[in-house]
Amino acid sequence: MPVISEPGILSILPVSLALILAFYTKDAVFSLTIGCIAGVVIAGFDPVTGLSNLFQEALGNSDFIWVLMIEVAVGLLVAFYMRSGVISNFTKWASQRIRSRKAAAGFGWIMGLFVFFSDYFSPLFSGPIVKPLTDRYKISREMLAYLLDSGSAPVCTLIPLSGWAVFIAGLLKGYGPIETAENGMSVFIQSIPYNFYAWLAVILAGLIAFDIVPNFGAMKRAEWRALKEGKVLRDGATPLTGKEMDLIKPDAGRQSNLVFFLAVPVIIIICISLGTFFITKSPKILEAFFAAVIYMAIAMSIGRYFKSVKEGMETAMNGIKAVLPAILILAMAYCINTISRSLGAQQFIISITETWMSSFMLPAIAFITASFISFFTGTAWGTYAIMIPFVLPIAMNYSDNTLHSIVFLTIGATVSGGIMGDHCSPVSDTTCLSSFGAGSDHIDHVTTQAPYALISGILAAIMYLVLGFLVV
Repeated sequence: MPVISEPGILSILPVSLALILAFYTKDAVFSLTIGCIAGVVIAGFDPVTGLSNLFQEALGNSDFIWVLMIEVAVGLLVAFYMRSGVISNFTKWASQRIRSRKAAAGFGWIMGLFVFFSDYFSPLFSGPIVKPLTDRYKISREMLAYLLDSGSAPVCTLIPLSGWAVFIAGLLKGYGPIETAENGMSVFIQSIPYNFYAWLAVILAGLIAFDIVPNFGAMKRAEWRALKEGKVLRDGATPLTGKEMDLIKPDAGRQSNLVFFLAVPVIIIICISLGTFFITKSPKILEAFFAAVIYMAIAMSIGRYFKSVKEGMETAMNGIKAVLPAILILAMAYCINTISRSLGAQQFIISITETWMSSFMLPAIAFITASFISFFTGTAWGTYAIMIPFVLPIAMNYSDNTLHSIVFLTIGATVSGGIMGDHCSPVSDTTCLSSFGAGSDHIDHVTTQAPYALISGILAAIMYLVLGFLVV
């Protein structure tokens, strides 16, 4: 769709309208659709033509198809897990070792730290494995989604063995003394200590999980409901995992092998993901999931977990149907992100902050601006692609084109801001995937997580303001 040359406040209206409706109606798909309609009308199209063009542009590309196929692969893998009985067996095994509500929540947090190389893989892998255990100890799905979300993108920016690190390092190339991608990686690593929001978000989630810091706000009410009423989901909630997954039942009285049907698929996914990362600098997450799905299909056929081809296909189709709610919300999120970019939402947000830019305020303003861009567009990577070429030359100018602390601080602030906005945004793909992995209502996840994210964000902004004053 054509980009508006002079974006104004109307550029953020579609996302703002979708957010207001989402919190009011608790229906994410309806709210995002209305936001998309408003966007195409603002862009000068009639709703029918505008939506048609928008859907083709937003969804007819390799990025969306890649994410869609990952969700389909996860649906298939979880369906095979359910049919083999491995998840219920793992729950029994883990219950002998994890014997408290606190330990169950902490286990969910630790799983996010363990899967550090992909923000997509982390919630999709950890959620289905941890969910039966957290359900057993009456931990709300909102809490599980929060723990999964806090263990995905924030962790990926703190450990340089991820696609995030490679992407950001590539964006840094060409500024001042950063002449190569290797130089960019070195600079990124030196900026990690200044990635305050990611550090705070991960640490706070751990403190909440182990009940060192008490819950508050909407999350406290969700946890009270789960503990006192036994409802891991609120009445009327729409979890992003469809009911079809509940139709998949293992053979009665049959014990599945945890090594063959849980450990081996996990090893396949991790080995392919990490192996391809070290070889090509780009983890092949989709290929890893497909390899695990193929392995499970063959292993379960040999083990006669399917009485016929028809039964195997019914299991697979139920797995695919179960992920359709998540795919639908993700598709609408891609659409509203596309129309927001076309309306120039990013440029508008930058334009209202650059007028009061100063040297000591640069890190704090970079953090706040990146947070708003990421929040309204739902993409941290897109935010980095916009913000780094904008703020890095300013930081280099303040440091006389040397790798001064202000440069590392500004990079850390920009990365933090992208994570902060992405963490709070209901149109973020990783937020959607965390809701899906936890089987949580998406808007409930956003509502309960936002206060925790805002606390970490406010503390991070203060730290950037103070350090900006000290290092300039």
